[in-house]
Amino acid sequence: MKYISTRGETAPKSFSEVLLMGLAPDGGLMLPEHYPQISADTLNQWRSLSYPELAFEIISLFATDIPSEDLRDIIGRTYTESAFGTAEITPVRTLSDGIKIEALSNGPTLAFKDMAMQFLGNAFEYVLNKEGKQLNILGATSGDTGSAAEYALRGKKGVNVFMLSPEGKMSDFQRAQMFSLQDENIHNIAVKGMFDDCQDIVKAVQNDAAFKQQYHIGTVNSINWGRIVAQVVYYFAGYFRATDNNSRQVSFCVPSGNFGNVCAGHIARQMGLPVRRLIVATNENDVLDEFFKTGRYLPRSTEHTHVTSSPSMDISKASNFERFVFDLSGRNPQQIQALWADVASGKGFDLGGEMEKVRTQYGFVSGKSTHADRLATIKTVYAQDGELIDPHTADGVKVAREVREAGETVVCLETALAAKFEQTIHEAVGSVAVPRPAGLDGLENLPQRVQVVENDTEAVKTIIRTALQG
Repeated sequence: MKYISTRGETAPKSFSEVLLMGLAPDGGLMLPEHYPQISADTLNQWRSLSYPELAFEIISLFATDIPSEDLRDIIGRTYTESAFGTAEITPVRTLSDGIKIEALSNGPTLAFKDMAMQFLGNAFEYVLNKEGKQLNILGATSGDTGSAAEYALRGKKGVNVFMLSPEGKMSDFQRAQMFSLQDENIHNIAVKGMFDDCQDIVKAVQNDAAFKQQYHIGTVNSINWGRIVAQVVYYFAGYFRATDNNSRQVSFCVPSGNFGNVCAGHIARQMGLPVRRLIVATNENDVLDEFFKTGRYLPRSTEHTHVTSSPSMDISKASNFERFVFDLSGRNPQQIQALWADVASGKGFDLGGEMEKVRTQYGFVSGKSTHADRLATIKTVYAQDGELIDPHTADGVKVAREVREAGETVVCLETALAAKFEQTIHEAVGSVAVPRPAGLDGLENLPQRVQVVENDTEAVKTIIRTALQG
């Protein structure tokens, strides 16, 4: 399997090359030359597999340059009961109204990002060790990517992590998870701005070819193909757990900001998983909802990005969206270059004429949720089912209830555990005890280590230079 860029000006690469690369040299995103097609017989064989076995079968179709025995070892060390709290890894439960929730937040940082990041950490270490290389990760987080990356990569040989986050825009728990880490290879940088500013700095550094090469810069953001391929696995696992045979169809509702999570669902559907619809749920930052309703894609400026109670979705430039539009365009890199030139100029683009194809061929629909909706959904689920869901998952449940059709099985992808957002939970249901996994009491009181900088690419480069030159 070789990988190509959405912009069409990068020579085909192997999985291991793409894993360490981040953005393509031409500014695009890497995708496989084709999506493997899964037959009905294969789907039947996969239904009875454990999560690690299923992950091996799927990832081995994409990581063809890693010997099977090595890949099986990487995956076996990643998806363990000790890391994820259950042998099932991603159990599916059903709410009283029939909406299903796939639990993706049982990993070390209590967020779905662990599902891919734990794999990425082990895969990075394997490839770097094999090639005798070092990698310096530059990432941006709106809340959960940062901690998931840092916990996956802390202490890893040959890897340093420089993680940007918007100053003051995450929950206290999210901040404490990241900033309390004292490992020498972890560097937290709080940027005076929004997540999109952090993401822009990452892209600016990625596009500085000389700096990127000199300092071996890679990324763990969802633009990294290794993240996407690991996420494809839990769509298959969720489908098998939500159905009793492969003649059934399932729809997935995915809280979305950067489009990475639902992009993995798009790929699973293209591979042949019986997915009826992919339901994109946004918060007040509804750029994606606007596109899937009208065909208009117009990222907002950071001044017009809302700070909300589902902060991991406070994003107005969906990095992975380019991967889907590449497929929608018939994989036309010239069209992608033109469309994203319009995005860069602030004009955005309008694909209103393609909406029938978006809905029928690709199965996308969308909805949005507000702060009041989140509170109401958290309150209702608590009253009816006795469980607390986090604000992002609440966005998903709200939209799923809104767009679900008669007889449709909808699986909502859980984003995080409620413990990460106690303030919003208390606002919704009063001062109930929000359960935390063992060992996390008092997390917010631990010493924190972070550097605060202006919204400036050069300031971030200076921090990287200084840290690496010692």
